[in-house]
Amino acid sequence: MSTNIENALNDSRVFATYNRFPLTIVKGKRSYVWDEKGNQYLDYTSGIATCNLGHVPDNVKEQVEEQLNTLWHCSNLYKIPPQEKLASLLVKHSCGDYVFFCNSGAEANEAAIKLARRYSQKNKGTDRYEIVTFKQSFHGRTLATLSATGQEKIQQGFEPLLTGFRYLPFNDFEALDQLVTEKTCAVMLELVQGEGGVVPAEVEWVKKVATICKEHELLLIIDEIQTGMGRTGTLFAYEQFDIQPDIISVAKGLGSGFPIGTMIANEKAASGFDAGSHGSTFGGNPLAATAGIATVEHISQGSFLNHVKEQSDYFHKGLEKLQKEFPSIEEIRGKGLLKGIVMKEHKALEVVEKARAKNVLLLLAGQDVVRILPPLTTNKMEIDLCLETLRNVLKSI
Repeated sequence: MSTNIENALNDSRVFATYNRFPLTIVKGKRSYVWDEKGNQYLDYTSGIATCNLGHVPDNVKEQVEEQLNTLWHCSNLYKIPPQEKLASLLVKHSCGDYVFFCNSGAEANEAAIKLARRYSQKNKGTDRYEIVTFKQSFHGRTLATLSATGQEKIQQGFEPLLTGFRYLPFNDFEALDQLVTEKTCAVMLELVQGEGGVVPAEVEWVKKVATICKEHELLLIIDEIQTGMGRTGTLFAYEQFDIQPDIISVAKGLGSGFPIGTMIANEKAASGFDAGSHGSTFGGNPLAATAGIATVEHISQGSFLNHVKEQSDYFHKGLEKLQKEFPSIEEIRGKGLLKGIVMKEHKALEVVEKARAKNVLLLLAGQDVVRILPPLTTNKMEIDLCLETLRNVLKSI
């Protein structure tokens, strides 16, 4: 590493908005990353569910390199061939009909919020603008999406929040009696609350929410920012719940590390937007869209998704075995390769820090949950390495 880069790292001028771990990552390939000293780490964070095909996947790299020699950016005032192809792929593999491109998960959820309000007010009147979300949810950090988020710690210091959101308890059947008011236009939920503690939604509860939405002509928005792109064993998690959402938000794993987000909507919901009602300068630009094409084409293969399911089952059994060995583990939860280890006595941070010292990178989801997000390309040898590291860490706490 050059002296200039080293000096910049030691005297960072980046906003201190992240509680950063004492680690500088300079290289990545497949399931591994390397720091500036050449130390290798098993990366079971995947850039927070972003590098679903591992770091620098060859098929994505090859297509992006070709696009680099062709066109980097083009205004959305013109048709962009990679964007059109990616939109067609996403429609083919979802229950949606139209796609809006942006740059991140927060922007995808922002677009979903705007679309739900505009559709409802165009069709139901201006007093229909309220969106129901759920406690411990996380939908982003823009003013609208943190207002939609059901966590006070995310909202503190940004009041007054945007009006028009109500928060109900997650997985609570009785609370659904309060779902609909004369102002309600949509319901927005995650099928696994990732930031909220890796809490999966109950299938019958989700079906009940979908039924209420249909009965009262509310739009159903499914936030697939963290669960989408094969993370739970199907391309989209909603496929496992026997529902068809009106709007789906997707980002993170869609671009294999290139910034891209998308909102997918069915024809009914999509009618809420028309020319000039929403837009994005960089959304769906040729480079990001090309990365998205390569990613979706790979992940949507049945053989690949079967691999994800097999590795997930293997990993889950290994984690359950650890739970039997160590009383400090309260619960193992999650779906697919989005795993959560619930620790007693706020031991989650200690587990993450000690695993990092043993060259395995894990995440937190609150003070009690270790969140594990392997690349979807991981294998049993890497899973065994993670499990053995966890076993050694748990022995020491």
